[in-house]
Amino acid sequence: MISSHKLIDSLKRQLGLALIAPIAVAGALVPLQLQNAQAQTSQDNRPLSVRADVQEYNSKTGVVTARGNVQVLYPSRQIQGTAAQAQYFSRERRIVMSGNVYILQQGNSLRGETITYLIDEGRFVALPKSNKQVESVYIVSEPNNPQR
Repeated sequence: MISSHKLIDSLKRQLGLALIAPIAVAGALVPLQLQNAQAQTSQDNRPLSVRADVQEYNSKTGVVTARGNVQVLYPSRQIQGTAAQAQYFSRERRIVMSGNVYILQQGNSLRGETITYLIDEGRFVALPKSNKQVESVYIVSEPNNPQR
């Protein structure tokens, strides 16, 4: 007779394999979609990349959803970001990150609960948690003053 712990462990392994296979297939498809829909403004044409615990792609809507320890890297725009969840809307050309979002771009940073990046406009829209505020830190360079 199999103990209940061994049975549960066996079921977890089987369920894990059943969940991993579709994710692996989706993971193989996602980079292809991202390359086709990416916005590039620099000459190096490096793609947007997303890392997360789980990702799924909906071919009907063109939406990639990433959940859990999300990391977004967009080298051609010098953007790095972390969040609990991110969605890339390839048709609308926007990225929506939510859950303790942190964005870093060229030394400037932005924190909020939900941050949307409008790719074609190169613009961020940040929203706070309720009863909180969005926080941003900007590097302000001093003008060169040779007469000091």
